[in-house]
Amino acid sequence: MAAPQSKVIVTCAVTGGIHTPTMSPYLPITAKQIEDEAVAAAEAGASIVHLHARKPDNGQPSQDPALFREFLPKIAARSDVVINLTTGGAPNMLVEERLQPALQLKPEVASLNMGSMNFGLYPMLARHTTFKYDWERPYLEGSEDRVFRNTFKEIRYILESCADNGTRFEVECYDTSHLYTAAHFIDRGILKPPFFIQSVFGLLGGIGTHPEDVMHMRRTAERLFGRDYYWSVLGAGRSQMPIASMAAAMGGNVRVGLEDSLWEDRGRLSASNADQVKRVVGVLKSLNLEVATPDEARDMLQLKGRDAVAF
Repeated sequence: MAAPQSKVIVTCAVTGGIHTPTMSPYLPITAKQIEDEAVAAAEAGASIVHLHARKPDNGQPSQDPALFREFLPKIAARSDVVINLTTGGAPNMLVEERLQPALQLKPEVASLNMGSMNFGLYPMLARHTTFKYDWERPYLEGSEDRVFRNTFKEIRYILESCADNGTRFEVECYDTSHLYTAAHFIDRGILKPPFFIQSVFGLLGGIGTHPEDVMHMRRTAERLFGRDYYWSVLGAGRSQMPIASMAAAMGGNVRVGLEDSLWEDRGRLSASNADQVKRVVGVLKSLNLEVATPDEARDMLQLKGRDAVAF
């Protein structure tokens, strides 16, 4: 069985590397927008905020640590929320580029993808025909022939490069095979407990969103990781809240945010990250579950603490 817990860790993915900005006017792009959205998500109940950066002039995803430095200290000054930085970046980036924010800024938590995969965003072209920036359409079109590369060597490179930082990883698993890859690095002694396993559902190229898919990922994680892990879920798009509700009822933790879903409900855009956090907090309360504070999440995941980061 997974590690016992009395509180649910709520992660909010504030602005992603995979969505394009003109799909929603509410997606934060500038440093100030990302700062304000992260703080508002924390005030709404998020235990952790997961952060990417974007070029403010055109909204393009960027792993330039200088862009992260524009908002990270300000978030930390305004909130005690746990900050989680991406090492995923965007599927068209090399691993050395993707690693830099976590390597240089030494966050308490960083995301880590557990395998290469087809990462198909091109179906979005059927719903979005006009774009604000020149890079957006080619970016989506190119995903039909793009592999999000995360080889064993690259995963090891990220883990070993950050080993001295004390950063713990949000281990992102888009399919069952990724759970086995995590187990491989655990067996090698490179990935240390307690493990924060994030199961991702609903992205084209990964596992689906059927309840059987969710239960299969949970059962496999239970078998592989025993009591040494915390299980969390990320449902993409319209599957976000149904999968969060299902996982919470199964004893899991949850992730929401505009990186994962731009929608509040059918045909209506979500106006903020905080709105999504409030919504999932309401679901948790209806299940008689309590949300973990940032410090409770730190204790559960055995994080190094906010004073040990480099921002």
